[in-house]
Amino acid sequence: MPELPEVESARAVLQRHALNRPITDVDDTDTWVCRPHAPGAIRDALLGVSLTAANRRGKSMWLDSTGPVLGIHLGMSGKIVAIDESGGETDGGDYWQRGRAPGDHRFARFSLSFADGTRLLLVDPRRLGRVRLDPPVERLGPDARDITPSQFRSALARGTAPVKARLLDQEALAGVGNLLADQILWLAKVNPSRPVDELTRPDLDRLHRAVRKAVESAVAEGGVHTLSVVPARHEGGTCPRCGTPMQRATVGGRTTWWCPREQP
Repeated sequence: MPELPEVESARAVLQRHALNRPITDVDDTDTWVCRPHAPGAIRDALLGVSLTAANRRGKSMWLDSTGPVLGIHLGMSGKIVAIDESGGETDGGDYWQRGRAPGDHRFARFSLSFADGTRLLLVDPRRLGRVRLDPPVERLGPDARDITPSQFRSALARGTAPVKARLLDQEALAGVGNLLADQILWLAKVNPSRPVDELTRPDLDRLHRAVRKAVESAVAEGGVHTLSVVPARHEGGTCPRCGTPMQRATVGGRTTWWCPREQP
């Protein structure tokens, strides 16, 4: 599933290929991905408009424009595909193990065409992405890549939820998904089931440093699938640091793996 690093790669594609050129056509006919808008409503709002900035907070993206704001959410399998005027393609978004062959647009759910011949597609096999005008991004918490230590302590220290559940709460901390959360907790040596009201100031500071390290590593290396704990998240997997067999449970509604020796 796309987490912050994958969405950042999609935002970068939008930044490079979508800005400051008039929109000449829009395909918004997928009524599920473009809900609650009727077919043609997004097209009518964007024809002749130019996109001016590509923004991201957590897993959500939106584009400022000379007209309305355009929100794009990748869902669980979405990626942005930019097609330049010569037919060259650039992907950004979800990591698919088997990739996507150039020219394979079978799962395109939304598209923009620009005056210079560039096209942008939302390609989403599972059809769980979302495109809408004027999205409610104000409900999201601080971005995990930019959150300050004081913001982080405030976001995590309230209530009694398991720390993994709080890391996954997009209104507390925007951008962390299941794999990032396991990596963060493993780096900080914190048990995923530990209630947040039992976290000490050193625990919170270690967790904040782990968030920054995990996010920056995944952005630099190409996605959450590159994180060091991911290959150990299976039966028979062992801790990458100490070799202890990894333990599995459901925490915060998600499958969770941790080292019982280093994250007691």
